[in-house]
Amino acid sequence: MAAARTPQGATGTGGTKGFKGRSRTGGSGRVGGSVRAVGRALHLPFTGTARGIRRATHAHGAGESGLGKLIELHAVNGAGDVMITVALASTVFFSVPTDEARGRVALYLAITMAPFTILAPVIGPLLDRLPHGRRAAMAGAMFARALLALVLSGAVVTGSIELYPAALGVLVSSKAYGVVRSAVVPRLLPPRFSLVKANSRVTLGGLLATAVAAPVGAGLQMAGPRWPLYGAFVIFIAGTALSFSLPAKVDSAKGEDTALLAADEEHLHGPHRQPVKRPGLRTVGIAVTHALGANAALRWLSGFLTFFLAFLLREHPMTGQSAAVSLGMVAVSAGLGNALGTSVGAWLRSRAPELIIVTVLAFVLCMAITAAVFFGAVVVAGLAAVAGFSQALSKLSLDALIQRDVPEVVRTSAFARSETMLQVSWVFGGAVGIAMPLNGALGLSVAACVLAVGWLTTVRGLIGSARHSGSPRSRVT
Repeated sequence: MAAARTPQGATGTGGTKGFKGRSRTGGSGRVGGSVRAVGRALHLPFTGTARGIRRATHAHGAGESGLGKLIELHAVNGAGDVMITVALASTVFFSVPTDEARGRVALYLAITMAPFTILAPVIGPLLDRLPHGRRAAMAGAMFARALLALVLSGAVVTGSIELYPAALGVLVSSKAYGVVRSAVVPRLLPPRFSLVKANSRVTLGGLLATAVAAPVGAGLQMAGPRWPLYGAFVIFIAGTALSFSLPAKVDSAKGEDTALLAADEEHLHGPHRQPVKRPGLRTVGIAVTHALGANAALRWLSGFLTFFLAFLLREHPMTGQSAAVSLGMVAVSAGLGNALGTSVGAWLRSRAPELIIVTVLAFVLCMAITAAVFFGAVVVAGLAAVAGFSQALSKLSLDALIQRDVPEVVRTSAFARSETMLQVSWVFGGAVGIAMPLNGALGLSVAACVLAVGWLTTVRGLIGSARHSGSPRSRVT
């Protein structure tokens, strides 16, 4: 009886029950720990990759200055744009025979680019009036493309006329974002960073995101033509939110009326000179105008090669390769060249972007002549790589010249007008590429002639500008 009144915890039975309870608790702890370990293993590639990207984008003071966030935003922009490009290319180009595709592509360029040439010059002056709303402008450009991606998701299936105005809206919004982004870079410049290096960091982030998003978009395209556009919608919504995470100094207009630069003494403004009421784009000097002409020649080549080689290789693939493989080789070569040019720009600390433009234009001219004379698979892929490299590095140098030499109060307009000219040059090159007979040697000979004209008309002015750019009066005061 006494044993019966003994407390349960003091008996062997009670001890056994307590032991069993502890066993269950320990087992649950081990299971929970295993689940957590598996969870960490599963999300480690994602979180580790995210941390690695963050370290790369925020390195060398870019995190403190805010440039790192702009790099990430531009990566989101590139990923969303390539999703839309994949969907439209599959609808307009790959889904029909070559002859019909040439007509459809020409129609697409005409319908979208003709209004763009009218609207684009308005973008810069309009954004010049929003110095305190640059983050909102970038967010608006992202959100507009998100909505237009939904419109396009219906148009690519039905083939309705909505495809063309929606594509035009995407193009205008994309260029508006690009103009504001270029104007923002100088405000987020880390210490000891050149403009060429900062621009190349931003551009390289977009290229890497494009390289990752392109195969994802192609995979979504296999599930249906709508899916890449749904992906673009999600990406641009994320970009809308990310735009507002940029530093507040992006929206500050402090000092913009006094940070006036010039390429030569004749066009110099400053406190020691009588200021103009409204500095115009004619005050930029010879460096920007000649650099823009050289870049127009390179952008013309890009548009020409895009369409000429696309149709040529569909009809006459490279030896021993299918049309898809041939196009893929050229596209990969161009992409690698573009990435390499951007990476080189990130390493350069040159104070003479004019000389960079002259050099790369001569380089691609020599390669175009070689490809015209010895037309073949290897030289065509080499030309695509060299053209991508030259275009990337030359554009970075042009951006640096605009940021260095154009009065801040009209800098956004300068970016808008330069982007318009380059876009029109690309379309004109594409139109020539569509209209040209599918003869490789003939087509590349025409391309070499255009490049020669561009080089000869700009080299003297650019070299002369580079000689005077070291003058103290040509730098920031």
